[in-house]
Amino acid sequence: MRSLNISIVGATGVVGAKLIKLLEVSPVPVNRLRLLASRNSAGRQVRFRDEICFVEALDEIGDLETDIAFLCAGSAVSLEWAPRFAAQGAMVIDNSNAFRMDSDVPLVVPQINPSVLSHRPRPGIVANPNCTTIQLARALRPLVTALDVHQIILATYQAASGVGLMGIDELRNGTRAALEGSSGPPAARFPVPLQFNVIPQVGEIDLEGVALEERKLVQEARKILAMPDLRLTSTCVRVPVENGHSEAVYIEFEKPVCLQQVHELLAQEEGVRLYADGIREGYPTPRFLTNPADVHVARVRVNPENPRGLWLWVVADNLQVGAALNALLIAQLAIANRVIGK
Repeated sequence: MRSLNISIVGATGVVGAKLIKLLEVSPVPVNRLRLLASRNSAGRQVRFRDEICFVEALDEIGDLETDIAFLCAGSAVSLEWAPRFAAQGAMVIDNSNAFRMDSDVPLVVPQINPSVLSHRPRPGIVANPNCTTIQLARALRPLVTALDVHQIILATYQAASGVGLMGIDELRNGTRAALEGSSGPPAARFPVPLQFNVIPQVGEIDLEGVALEERKLVQEARKILAMPDLRLTSTCVRVPVENGHSEAVYIEFEKPVCLQQVHELLAQEEGVRLYADGIREGYPTPRFLTNPADVHVARVRVNPENPRGLWLWVVADNLQVGAALNALLIAQLAIANRVIGK
């Protein structure tokens, strides 16, 4: 296939930077890499495959022609620029919440629903799911495919990097100030200071008391798994961790569940690492993930009070598995299926 022209919007953010590194070592043939960001970032230099790329100001460019446009700069930017790139013939892979629940836009996790990429009633735009949804759906897929699920209840433990570089900086600066005996600056990216704290709110809370992240988990999981009636509820919590989201997931099935069957299903799932022996293998934590490209599943156990209930502990790198890597895999899937790059 021919080499591709690729543009990354939000190239200097945490997801954009991670995407550049993954793209550099990927098999994707790149003719031209265009890095786009705000005016404040214009002129920065980024090395890519032994070449120097200069960051350009998005609002100052005139030529939008590209084969693939990765959008990693938030919903407002995506709503304005995704249709513009698509109108010029690009495949837009959008990492924001702007188009995920649009019925005409596929919401893709390549390990789960690759076929939907071929059905795009709204030409050009593909949605990359929310980070918490991706790791949850990938852990659930083998179980909900083989077993009848009654309901799913979970709590998330989400890192500061989920709100970008400013979230990481706010956690670091606040922690440093607290250790020095100061209250530090007021919270900006979080509802209250995150250092030495946990916050039971990720996203705005609506009139029913449900946070935006909790809505996303339900709606996106149903769409990705093609289970519109899936009963799922969650409490999403921000924790003082720089990177890596964790989830405590409780699945109740229609019939008693066999632990050995669960182990077999999870062990066979592509990109899922199962810690079957919790005593010898231990369990994953976000700080010490051995492979940031995998979804890590541990503490797998049947509820001793209910043989239909199963607990899972699920950990993943939210910037890689939950964002940049999934976006890159969407692009590679499109290339392999000749959706682009013909």
